[in-house]
Amino acid sequence: MTIRDHFKTTFILAYPVMLSQLGQVAVGVADSMMVGQLGPVPLAASALANSIFFVIMMFGIGVSMGITPLVSVADGKSRLKRISRLFSHGLWINVTAGILLIGVILGLSQGLSYLEQPEEVVVLALPYLFIITASLLPMMVFQTFKQLAEGLSQTKQAMYITIFCNLVNVFLNWVFIWGKFGFPEMGLNGAGLATLISRILMMLMMGGYILTSSRYKKYHLKLRNPHASFPMLTRILKIGIPTGFQYIFEVSAFGTAAIMMGWIGVNALAGHQIALNLASISYMMATGLSTAGMIRVSNQIGKGNFKAMREAGMVVFGLVMAFMFGCAVIFVVFRNFLPELYIDDPEVIALSSSLLIIAGLFQLSDGVQVVGLGVLRGLEDVKIPTLVTLMAYWVLGLPLGYVLAFEFGFDEKGIWYGLLIGLSITAVLLFFRFNTLSKKKISSSLASHSPASMAE
Repeated sequence: MTIRDHFKTTFILAYPVMLSQLGQVAVGVADSMMVGQLGPVPLAASALANSIFFVIMMFGIGVSMGITPLVSVADGKSRLKRISRLFSHGLWINVTAGILLIGVILGLSQGLSYLEQPEEVVVLALPYLFIITASLLPMMVFQTFKQLAEGLSQTKQAMYITIFCNLVNVFLNWVFIWGKFGFPEMGLNGAGLATLISRILMMLMMGGYILTSSRYKKYHLKLRNPHASFPMLTRILKIGIPTGFQYIFEVSAFGTAAIMMGWIGVNALAGHQIALNLASISYMMATGLSTAGMIRVSNQIGKGNFKAMREAGMVVFGLVMAFMFGCAVIFVVFRNFLPELYIDDPEVIALSSSLLIIAGLFQLSDGVQVVGLGVLRGLEDVKIPTLVTLMAYWVLGLPLGYVLAFEFGFDEKGIWYGLLIGLSITAVLLFFRFNTLSKKKISSSLASHSPASMAE
């Protein structure tokens, strides 16, 4: 394949995943925009609840992604029975993980009042958190079907379903938040109920499609496998759990930043939520490119073409840099307009505007590091990248952000400067790791096929 072929193939694979990922974060964006019309306190409550829920949800999504590269390798080798077994084992893992993670959120919620947040914010945040937590189990089941389809390089179905269900979510937000069609006016809790219903619908539609479509009949998919394989469960978890921690280290860093913002005040927390909400749109779309990179890399490994594997990975790095540069320009140019879509409070808008400039600065770093994690996952290299994310965010980024904010008086900007530095370091280290490992794969392949090796 030429580089142009790689770009075309990757883009065709990536854009549905990007739109699907955008659809997932769009639930939170729609909630924030509509809840923002209720005022700064409900918006801050939404930020506090989502700072906890989003961390746990992203860990669950990371666990579910243990299926995808293994399915993609099996697809490259045309091993249909193995794909079926990966699906059933992955479903068991994801349902169990969903139940356990719900318990984790319920446990964490008991300590919400000890985080030194404004009391009126905590009172509103708790019931909303309980409602959206219930959506975690259907989300994990949906992810099982989605990751299977993406591992088979079939990405459009999840895109269509996610977009439709998010339109349903926006409509139900309108109905439940303001009490339309005879429903009671539920405010913030109405947004949570709309999210729960839309995610149940996503699960039913994606599962129904996969299990009834003729495209998947040859895999003989089963919802349960009476012959569970411990080695297969372990293989999935060896990729999924570190991937979950990769997500949790980054997302929890931003969640902890939200808690720090609460120490500054309600307006700082609301402004942080708006800027982070907008940055999460570009981030989630970049994770779509990351997923495409993971699929392309692992599929080429399954085919034994290591040169094409390296080229595919490098092409994704190029694509994400171009995309995130465009996002950076949008954030900087429209920094005063975008917050007005969420709220009409002048102080909150001014705070969000200043943070969007910093968000523009870290777009390239954010894109490169998330793609780096994806292509390395395609190589089944997850342990070192996980340590890199831990060190960059929790050993350097957050402590530095705290010092800049509260010791040097940079306030909310200081917290985001610390995160910018953490993202940048992660991006550089992960790119160089893929560059090194992919070269080693090619060298090893050439050595194993050399005349001297063949003679031995």
